Amino acid sequence: MNIRPAEPSDRPAVVKLDAACFPKDAWSERSWADEFTRPDRQVLVADAPTAAEGAGRLAGFVVLLVPPGADDPVDLLRIAVDPADRRTGVGRRLLATALERHPGRTVLLEVAASNEAAIGLYAGSGFTDISRRRGYYAGGEDAVIMRRAGETE
Repeated sequence: MNIRPAEPSDRPAVVKLDAACFPKDAWSERSWADEFTRPDRQVLVADAPTAAEGAGRLAGFVVLLVPPGADDPVDLLRIAVDPADRRTGVGRRLLATALERHPGRTVLLEVAASNEAAIGLYAGSGFTDISRRRGYYAGGEDAVIMRRAGETE
């Protein structure tokens, strides 16, 4: 599996995967266009784990907000894995690569309280539950706020 910075040509596949993974909360085409051009954003993509499944197929992506100040926390804004590639290590590799790109920095994220698989992934990568936002998501679901402390804390 190849994890790399997204290129503009990846945007249609990212938009499609986002809609498949987050049907009620997918970002608009315009929002994705902004994500691909903002200097404080990093979009990484994972190419399909096997060539047999189709060359150029996107297996997943991760989006980070990376403030320029080294003391400011990085926000993991979005991570998604194609349903066909779940439970194959794609999400773990995407997360590990994103964290490796920002060694020593604190990272924050929000996750739906019912998303046990994601919460387990994050906890296994050193994130801890620090707060909740009640009724944050569509339908009234809570968001769990998680944090991975940086080296300076």
